[in-house]
Amino acid sequence: MKKLTLAMGVLAMSANVALADVVRMGSEGAYPPYNFINDDNELDGFERELGDEFCRRANLECEWVINDWDTIIPNLVAGNYDTIMAGMSITDARKEVISFTQDYLPNDPSAYMALAGTPADVIDNGIIVTQSNTIQAGHVAETDADLIEYSTPDETISAVRNGEADAVLADKEFLEAYVRDSGGELVLIGEITLGGGIGMGVRQSDNELRETFDAVIAEMKEDGSLNELIVKWFNEDLQY
Repeated sequence: MKKLTLAMGVLAMSANVALADVVRMGSEGAYPPYNFINDDNELDGFERELGDEFCRRANLECEWVINDWDTIIPNLVAGNYDTIMAGMSITDARKEVISFTQDYLPNDPSAYMALAGTPADVIDNGIIVTQSNTIQAGHVAETDADLIEYSTPDETISAVRNGEADAVLADKEFLEAYVRDSGGELVLIGEITLGGGIGMGVRQSDNELRETFDAVIAEMKEDGSLNELIVKWFNEDLQY
């Protein structure tokens, strides 16, 4: 990417960046309500709407790139896109490879979901399925439960429904929609808080780009517009 010029207006919480290239925004498109592909085959969700607003406020030309979760960090580092907005929790391990803006979504609990009637003690000694390369996978690996990892969120849900796993561990907001739509087939059987909030990932060398988006996030927290989007896509409990 060509060099970004950070205007003084950004530092005053009024983002105004002179950009000589398109900023490519990487997302997964498979994790509602964070990001998903809608009926028109377009990227939709909280992060699509929020990312578009980030770019509008920063006067940046942005385009979205869909990438599988398993390779989403390597392809950022390789230069296939310039940011990650994909429900990615900020962790120390990921900070060793990429940089993050401040969080744009507070730390949301993870939850265990299982078939109705499943005893809660499977959390400790059962077979737990997660999406691979997630904070949930890392947590289960450190417990006495048996871990199964799949590359996509849908595969984890299918594993529970098919009896291949006792429960799935994922973000609570993601799982709650499945519970609501299951007609009583699926229930939440426990929750745990992991990670440090959701942020935008950028390459470690792209300091100006990170600072630009960081300023816009701060501006949206201050004027209340970020909370408005959070309530629209999630719930009031997640507000700043």
